[in-house]
Amino acid sequence: MDNEFEDRQEETVSDMIPSNLQRKKQSFLSKVLAMRERNGRTMESGSNDQLDGLSDLSIENQGSEPSMSCSETVQNFSVFAATWNVGGQCPTGNLDLSDFLQVRNEPDMYVLGFQEIVPLNAGNVLVLEDNEPAAKWLALINQSLNGPSDLASKGLKPTASFGGSLFFQKPSLKKIKKYFKNVNGTRLKSCNCVLEMERKTAKDFCFRCQESNLYSDDSSTEEEDENFSIPVPLSSNQMKYSLVASKQMVGIFVSVWMKKELVQYVGHLRICCTSRGIMGCLGNKGCISVSMSFYQTSLCFICSHLASGEKEGDELRRNLDVIEILKNTQFPRICKTPHSRMPDKILDHERIMWFGDLNYRISLSYDDAKRLVEKRDWPSLFGKDQLKMEREAGRVFKGWKEGKIYFAPTYKYAFNSDTYYVEGVKVSKNKRRTPAWCDRILWHGRGIQQLSYARREFKFSDHRPVCATFLVEAGVIFRGQKKKVSTCNFQNIDDLVPTRSLECIKKHVAFRIEEAMKM
Repeated sequence: MDNEFEDRQEETVSDMIPSNLQRKKQSFLSKVLAMRERNGRTMESGSNDQLDGLSDLSIENQGSEPSMSCSETVQNFSVFAATWNVGGQCPTGNLDLSDFLQVRNEPDMYVLGFQEIVPLNAGNVLVLEDNEPAAKWLALINQSLNGPSDLASKGLKPTASFGGSLFFQKPSLKKIKKYFKNVNGTRLKSCNCVLEMERKTAKDFCFRCQESNLYSDDSSTEEEDENFSIPVPLSSNQMKYSLVASKQMVGIFVSVWMKKELVQYVGHLRICCTSRGIMGCLGNKGCISVSMSFYQTSLCFICSHLASGEKEGDELRRNLDVIEILKNTQFPRICKTPHSRMPDKILDHERIMWFGDLNYRISLSYDDAKRLVEKRDWPSLFGKDQLKMEREAGRVFKGWKEGKIYFAPTYKYAFNSDTYYVEGVKVSKNKRRTPAWCDRILWHGRGIQQLSYARREFKFSDHRPVCATFLVEAGVIFRGQKKKVSTCNFQNIDDLVPTRSLECIKKHVAFRIEEAMKM
């Protein structure tokens, strides 16, 4: 047992002091260990005398900003993002999403946004939103990613009219979210900072820890249960993906799924809803934003449904929606470290994706737009796209990027049809809709590379879903290694070096210094 403990201690110091560190750092730690042994007791970081002594051994300028070091590397992760306005249609049990989700490619993360999952009537907007469609969409997504689910064994009674054990009568969205998150007696808290590692660091930043802290007790609040807690996935061979976050606001619904082995690297999960509907305050329009840290990188996903209408000037209302969302979205401060640098606003994140029914139209007459659609002349049609023109004029989404569009307009189709709404149908002019690319995916920030941008041919609603795949960079710190930090973190040596087996640690440090001097 003692040998095993000493091996662990040697491993820890080995990780903290790699062979290519400068001699100053080696000398610093050696002097600190000697000081501890001489005093014959654990150092008290609160002592002014000892703090003064350690400041003389400083290897960094106090208060300096953290920077990339040899302990951090950048890794690429694949992200599948999709948006779909389902037109208030409740899904059926035989709706297969496997092709839509491209499950054979097995991306690391799925970020899925839906609009109008319920009809935007007064009951859903003003009284109580219907959660049953959201639960059914979650079940369909889970079935495509992880295979059929035995909901009945969890006390969720199936309904025979909806495909056996896939769905259940009067589902509780909260219950089904917990089931697909696969709580297994252990939970990841929304804030995963280690307080003991951050004390006495008033001038430093909040470590976004590589590995999250595990808690076996369930002490979170009801609000955390609903929005912010991340459960650890079950160790099932059949399960590939775990639900990380999901939220509904009237007809807008967003869910984030991740490979089960990556969930432990998610932290600081926060969700914010911004209403932009009737009178600028109801949830029939607006967005749901999800913020999180993934390894050492901050991510933000925004699913929105902006103002509708194709009259001249309606694009300015959509611009205003975007401006107000960016201005008013404020993520709650959940980090237990008082000086956390987790961003509060959307644009403060390092990697951002915005997707949804943005409702921008084509600034052409119906006849001119139809003629270009029939010719499949997408470049000419896209030249009159309102979102493209508004972006280029600097009135909205300044600094954001979007991939090239090589697919037909996604709106407006007749239900269960391949034809646009007015093709072959006589309707009054005030009811017909000019085809448009309403459904879009944009991104902001460095470290994002788009691999594909396409639509999927589902006839389920009057919109076609749009999907994109990305490679997203994330800064990864190897186990046991830290970013460069200011002196105050090294002053807290009790948090870095265990007090037991001091002789073993000292011998190992001396050996490493000796080896370094021979090189």
